[in-house]
Amino acid sequence: MPQLLLEIFSEEIPARMQQGAARDLERMVSDRLKAAGLTWEALNVFAGPRRLTLVIDGLPTAAEDRNEEVKGPKTSAPAQALEGFLRKTGLMPDQLVERDGVWFAEISSKGRQTTEVFAEAVDQIIRSFPWPKSMRWGTGSLRWVRPIKRVIALFDGAVVPFEIDGIHSGDVTEGHRFLGSGKPFAVKDFADYRAKLEKEYVLLDVADRKLRILEAAKAACAARGLALVDDDGLLDEVAGLAEWPTPILGDMDPQFLSLPPEVVRLSMKVHQKYFAVRDPSKDGLAPNFLVVANVEATDGGQALAAGNSRVLSARLNDARFFWDEDQKVGFDAWNDKLTGVTFHAKLGTLAERVDRIAALAREIAPLVGADADQAEQAARLSKADLASGMVSEFPELQGIMGGYYARLAGYPDAVADAVRDHYKPQGPGDSVPTAPVTVAVAIAEKLDTLVGFFAIDEKPTGSRDPYALRRAALGVSRMIRAANAPVGLRPVLNKAVALLNLANEFDRQVVVIEVLRFIFDRLKVSLRDDGARFDLIDAVFEDVRGEEVKVDDDISRVVRRVEALAAFLATDDGANLLAGYKRASNILKAEEKKGPLPEGAVATGLPNQPAEETALAFAAAAAATAVDAALETEDFAAAMTDLAALRGPVDAFFTGVMVNSDVAEERENRLKLLGQVRAVMGRVADFGQIAG
Repeated sequence: MPQLLLEIFSEEIPARMQQGAARDLERMVSDRLKAAGLTWEALNVFAGPRRLTLVIDGLPTAAEDRNEEVKGPKTSAPAQALEGFLRKTGLMPDQLVERDGVWFAEISSKGRQTTEVFAEAVDQIIRSFPWPKSMRWGTGSLRWVRPIKRVIALFDGAVVPFEIDGIHSGDVTEGHRFLGSGKPFAVKDFADYRAKLEKEYVLLDVADRKLRILEAAKAACAARGLALVDDDGLLDEVAGLAEWPTPILGDMDPQFLSLPPEVVRLSMKVHQKYFAVRDPSKDGLAPNFLVVANVEATDGGQALAAGNSRVLSARLNDARFFWDEDQKVGFDAWNDKLTGVTFHAKLGTLAERVDRIAALAREIAPLVGADADQAEQAARLSKADLASGMVSEFPELQGIMGGYYARLAGYPDAVADAVRDHYKPQGPGDSVPTAPVTVAVAIAEKLDTLVGFFAIDEKPTGSRDPYALRRAALGVSRMIRAANAPVGLRPVLNKAVALLNLANEFDRQVVVIEVLRFIFDRLKVSLRDDGARFDLIDAVFEDVRGEEVKVDDDISRVVRRVEALAAFLATDDGANLLAGYKRASNILKAEEKKGPLPEGAVATGLPNQPAEETALAFAAAAAATAVDAALETEDFAAAMTDLAALRGPVDAFFTGVMVNSDVAEERENRLKLLGQVRAVMGRVADFGQIAG
């Protein structure tokens, strides 16, 4: 079947926009072709510095004729319903078909030619393309990220003719701006297009450009006994900057290696788009850099490397100036500056925030095994570097520079590390701090963020989370899980809320409950990602979701409960006891619909009482005592073992005893007994939430 090829050739497309544009182009073309009834075998999209390309294989020359039957209103429906149906279908009353008292419309439409659909679609797509930023040029109204120069539109080897604001479709494109022949050339199909572009020094596929960069970069480094410092984000960016990427290894002044490596790498990456290089035989960076050029220099890149080295030296000299000047200022002066910096209009200054974090870190420290004095000290230093020259130049280094400056100022390593890492974890892939002082400060920082924004009613919505509160809540749960520390969140949240000094009125307990639920919701997501069963999580978390929150607010303890419950249900005793629980629960639910369940102690000396009933009564009482003792010591595995002892008596009870006895006294006693079994199991988890 025929092939369709589209290329939109323009001036340089920003690298950060290219892959999003590829996805948008694929979506918009697919939607319009599907709406016309067209199908295909394969669709691929490519994005690069100067072109967006789409190729579709297996398209028919025209959409199939369509015959569809549309169901309408009943024949007895009001006249307005029939009139609306006729407007929708465009038919007259005598064209409707009546069947079984219902009107049906039989609609036939002739399939449109693919070229007609495609030409119309391209015009609509170009005019409505969702660039983050676009520009208008020339005399028309057309907007695009940069001025469009050419459009290739081929179907089955022939040009699909159309014109958009003076730009005519054709079969001609151009190669590399500098390395190519400089002459436009025609193409026949995608294979011809791709091959000719490569001869003109254009790699169409971003994957090919990345591979070329990595292979050539690693080879250049290896030739001098060096190794490339991997940076996937930078690789993505430079692959969007060059159509024929050519890595060149350059040298820099070794004196700059006295700067923190993060400063050197960020200066290279942010300002110059250079990769850092290391010496495998030593710690730290090597006095080199790797730049990705868009040309193949005749001198092997020596002049380019020298020029880039001079530019990099200028950038690193600026960084060294900030490094030296910052050490002359120090934390006291920086913290003084924070009194004039607003954190949020409703949440006060950064200095006030630091005071709250410090008090909260002291509260959390003993719970995670940290020294309270060091935790408070680190918290008081944690935001100071925001006023430093280096962080003003490189905001990405906040925390990191504070850690360096704290160490240089003679603070203990635990304090310096906490200052450096207190923003962690900053995302699902970020490492989780485990040093006790760091954990105390990091949790305090995130809890202050959560209670503050919840108190001023700046909560996340389904589509918006401008203050990254989900990330903060997930960070809290991840750190507590990693530390396996007994952190009861309710008293800590109460402390955090009490530290707020807000102009607006808010219900403190409502904020505590909302934040607690929010953190536990993030924990549920984390547990699910780790493979925990949804129903088991719900069985443990049920109390969090009730109107009256009676939640086990210790994350580590909750995680252990989920793990113990999963292990228990994986055994025969667990599976069978779950079945018994559900049977008992169903009976009790049915009786509850008739009226209140009987209350009081279960009798064991009734006349003609079956042995199975007596045995279950004693087993339930023993299990209740044993389960309570196990839960008191937080031995959840033992609690599950104690529940397992009920499996045999429950099975025997349902085999040998009729619950709904004709004797009222017997029936009430047996309902009490089933209620006792349900209550005992409910102390461990809500088994009613568990599937099976």
